Amino acid sequence: IKYKKIPRVHTFEKENQNMKVMNPVLPGFNPDPCICRKGDDYYMAVSTFEWFPGIPVYHSKDMKNWELYSHALQNADDPDLKKLPSAKGIWAPCLTYCEAEDLFYVVYGVMNSMNARYFDVDNFVITAKDPKGPWSEPVYLHSTGFDASMFHDDDGKKYVVALEWETRSEYEKPGPISIVEYDPEAKKVIGMPKRFWRGGTDRGCIEAPHLTKRGEYYYIMCAEGGTGYYHSITMGRSKNIYGPYEADPCNPIVTSCPGNHNERADWDHLKPRYFNPESKLQKSGHGSYVDLPNGETWLVHLTSRPFVPELRCTLGRETAIQRMEWTEDGWLRMKDGGNLAQEFVEESSLPEAPVRPIPSHDDFDSGELGIQYYAPRIDPLSFVDLKVRPGWARLRGQESGCSLNKASILARKLTSVQATATTKLDFTPLSYQHTAGLILYYDNMNFVYLYKYFSETLDHSAIAVMQVENGDKKEFSDSRIFVEDGKEIWMKLKISGRTSQFFWSFDGKEYTEIGPCFDTTKFSDEYSEFGEFTGTFVGITCGDRMMHSHTADFDFFDYEVDEKADVK
Repeated sequence: IKYKKIPRVHTFEKENQNMKVMNPVLPGFNPDPCICRKGDDYYMAVSTFEWFPGIPVYHSKDMKNWELYSHALQNADDPDLKKLPSAKGIWAPCLTYCEAEDLFYVVYGVMNSMNARYFDVDNFVITAKDPKGPWSEPVYLHSTGFDASMFHDDDGKKYVVALEWETRSEYEKPGPISIVEYDPEAKKVIGMPKRFWRGGTDRGCIEAPHLTKRGEYYYIMCAEGGTGYYHSITMGRSKNIYGPYEADPCNPIVTSCPGNHNERADWDHLKPRYFNPESKLQKSGHGSYVDLPNGETWLVHLTSRPFVPELRCTLGRETAIQRMEWTEDGWLRMKDGGNLAQEFVEESSLPEAPVRPIPSHDDFDSGELGIQYYAPRIDPLSFVDLKVRPGWARLRGQESGCSLNKASILARKLTSVQATATTKLDFTPLSYQHTAGLILYYDNMNFVYLYKYFSETLDHSAIAVMQVENGDKKEFSDSRIFVEDGKEIWMKLKISGRTSQFFWSFDGKEYTEIGPCFDTTKFSDEYSEFGEFTGTFVGITCGDRMMHSHTADFDFFDYEVDEKADVK
């Protein structure tokens, strides 16, 4: 592949950018978006995999400004994500609104295993009157395959469509799209799922089905080409919900890589050979659309912005939005007439409705944990106390950052590769098994950590840096620093594109580098050997690998970021 520098703007003139929506609208780890409307309010749900709380729901009134509104999954015991490897857990939620019932539905899958390419998943549905909840108890649907979604027909019937995962060795992977009716009164599907669609192109790797209806046609929207560099959105339609469906003659309707090639025999989802150097947005696919009362149509979709030429997406899979329109003959098209995902998109005619951004500085004074925080596999509230020492977050240490079970990591999604995270730590370790500090974390097998601990060599507390890279742990003990207990320590992580560096300070003014400079690009799906599909987080953490009871206090967590900065 020949690489070249991608210009920041490749479609619109700079002077017109202020009138555009800039993609991605949800930067950082926000994959597999699904959009719906209730009145003048628009909601999006995205995947969370092993992270908790599960299924973020975003809200907007103008299709431009989005706020984190709620999380659909708040009970860490159902589903139980502990001990699930990275990239398992909550996949591809489908958020819909049934006007007849005035009820929101979320269908989601819990991916339990991908061993031997079996993809063992359980699909559930929950409901709520408002996306803030409370949400109902999960109802089991089936385990046919992943990316299940719900369709509410105008005759009152409901259907679940999903990818039927093909397990037989000599059959095309991943499999066809299936459909089954759902009885909301009995709370179960009726009969067995039936296969009805194998895609609108020969790109292969079909997934992410959504059924909708417009006029006399049922429309099936899917992703094809794999959730990598050949990703795309395709459509088909039929006057009978069970088909047969005709493919859109212009498939794919949205992609980062125009042009069709027969890849049905290649089951690899990544396909880096299809990287398109002409596009800022890569991996564009897995989408859903919404029609507005004003006649506009909008589509949200997954996308990524890799470092080039490494082709590593540190920010993970993000969410972008495109202006669409319906043709006279009933097909959905990008408003600009092409099918290449655009970085800048014409604004909606809806009145602009700014939202309150998540504060960059959290001093933990409110007594409640901010909605922006997550933990791998467990509820952050199970190890964070904001009341015992007002104005501080007290983290109770548990297992190591490598654990698949109970790691006390309180983290935010990294939304730019130009970012600085800072905290102030009050911690007295009594053993080398006691650690606390600042962490840059992709998954349990890939992270870097600036921490305070008790050094038996020094017979005193110290701060040091460690790295876990694809499961290989390295301690940079030659750069450790003797520190006094009873004295607070400031810790800082500066991410400057491809490089990430830790700093420390006794006064929060004069900082000193500690440890080596790390390669930011390695925190990515493409570099990870054990996980994929997620994104990078930055946060604070505490470990007590002796009694799971020792604590560390953090005075604040500051996250300064330039979300308009290039990934290059």
